[in-house]
Amino acid sequence: MIVNGQHTNQINIADRATQYGDGCFTTMAVYQGEIDHWPAHLTRLQNSCARLYIAFDRWEELTQQLFDIARNQQHGVIKVIISRGVGGRGYGIAGADNPSYIITHHNMPAHYSAWQDKGIELNVSTVTLAKQPLLAGLKHLNRLEQVLVKRELEQDAFHDCIVMDTDNQIVETSAGNLFWYKDNAWFTPSLQFSGVEGVMRNHIIDLLKAKGSQIHECRNALDILQEASEVFVCNSLMGVVPVNAIEFNDGHRAYYPSQLSPMLQQAVTAHRA
Repeated sequence: MIVNGQHTNQINIADRATQYGDGCFTTMAVYQGEIDHWPAHLTRLQNSCARLYIAFDRWEELTQQLFDIARNQQHGVIKVIISRGVGGRGYGIAGADNPSYIITHHNMPAHYSAWQDKGIELNVSTVTLAKQPLLAGLKHLNRLEQVLVKRELEQDAFHDCIVMDTDNQIVETSAGNLFWYKDNAWFTPSLQFSGVEGVMRNHIIDLLKAKGSQIHECRNALDILQEASEVFVCNSLMGVVPVNAIEFNDGHRAYYPSQLSPMLQQAVTAHRA
C-alpha cells in the first residue's frame, strides 16, 4: 500500500476517510503494464473531488505513482482512494486542508473470465438505495448500502443482483451498471438520484452512440426487463458480461442470450486490449 507516496500499511486513524467516509475512489484494471481507461478514471477522480469540495492537487504525483505500479503488472487491479485527509472537528471540514491519497494493488478476480464466457444469473435485492442527487453518480467512500446488498447476495446462489431505489426504480447491480435491449434500442438506468457512474458504463454508451445505436438513460420499474431481448452488466474490471437469466421477486424467471452481440463483443476486446 502507498499512502501519500510512501510505502506503508498504516494510515492516520484521524483521517476523515476512516472517520466519515469522506472521500472518493476508483478501481482500475491493468493489462500488460498499462492502466485501462486511465484518462476516464482520472476525470472521475477529479470530478468527484470537485463535487465533494476536496481540494486535491497532487495529480501528477499520483499519476506517476500509478504508472510505476502498473508497469510491473501484467493483469491486475489498482485502487485509488482520495480522502479529505486529517483535520476538522466533527463533520465540519474547516482545517481539513491537506487531502491524502492511498494506492493498493490486487490480483484480478479469477471468476470474471468465466462470467464473460458463460454469462451470469441475477436476482433482485430487497435492499434499496436512498435517493441523494448531491452524491448520485459518485464512487464515494460511503458504501454501507452496497455492503448490505452484498451480505444479502452472499446468502443466495446468484452471481449478482439488481438493486432498486426507494421508488422501486432500477439503478444498477451490486457490482456494476446494467444495460438492456428492447424495441431496437439500448437502455440503462438514469443515475440522477443514486448509483455509480461507471467508467465502463460511459465507455459503452459512447461506443453504442458511435455505432449509431439508440441509447436511453431512463427510470424504469423491474417489469421492463421482462420485455428485454438482451441484458448485460459491466464495470471496469469485469468488462461486459451477458446476463443469462433474472429471477424476479415473485419467482418468475426471464431468460436472455448467453453470448454478447458482435458489437458488445468488440467492447470486451477493446477493454482487454
